[in-house]
Amino acid sequence: MKPTIAIIDDDRNILTSVSIALQAEGFDARCYPDGEQGLAALTRHPPDLAVLDIKMPRLDGLEVLTRLRRDSALPVILLTSRDDELDELLGLKMGADDYITKPFSMRLLIERARALLRRAALAAGAGAEAGGETAEPAMRRGDLTLDPARHRCAWKGSEVALTVTEFLLLAALAGRPGHVKSRNQLMDAAYGGEVCVDDRTIDSHIKRMRRKFRAVDEEFAHIQTLYGIGYRYGED
Repeated sequence: MKPTIAIIDDDRNILTSVSIALQAEGFDARCYPDGEQGLAALTRHPPDLAVLDIKMPRLDGLEVLTRLRRDSALPVILLTSRDDELDELLGLKMGADDYITKPFSMRLLIERARALLRRAALAAGAGAEAGGETAEPAMRRGDLTLDPARHRCAWKGSEVALTVTEFLLLAALAGRPGHVKSRNQLMDAAYGGEVCVDDRTIDSHIKRMRRKFRAVDEEFAHIQTLYGIGYRYGED
């Protein structure tokens, strides 16, 4: 089946051009001209990935993202209308997996979409090269359980909803407790070297993960920062 990508943008020229480009690359594109229609469609018929414009009337992209993240880890790319760091960082803190600043090339959008879809497949234990292999078994590190086959994370038995990017970052850290991972190593683990991001992007994902774990356990302190070096997952 073709991967399905939903595009939500009030600019009909962008909807038309992006949908044509995606279809030419073998994707199934669904277009929605505003946030309300888009959110309803994402809830009723979830796609494989969503592209959200931040600046929209009635219901903007950040609000759509906020409501979506209440019960969904759907991969999301945000479109920003200008080079606005505040919008980008806020979107990452609220759960976006990536962002692209307008104007953008269709090739850039398509490559980032492909990278996210590959990461989603990897997090589900079914990467593009997996073929018919057995799904990766669950990882257990003390009170932490990571189940790639089901994209589920639990801490002390309580589920923690992670995005695809967060899941891969945590798996990279928890895979070797006590070992320090630089930001570059974490970028490779989560992005595979296919998407260029800066240090602040990794930091934003880590901060958001910590908040999610502390929501179920105020004493959570296993994701540790080594200033100027990187991060590590604390040994039990």
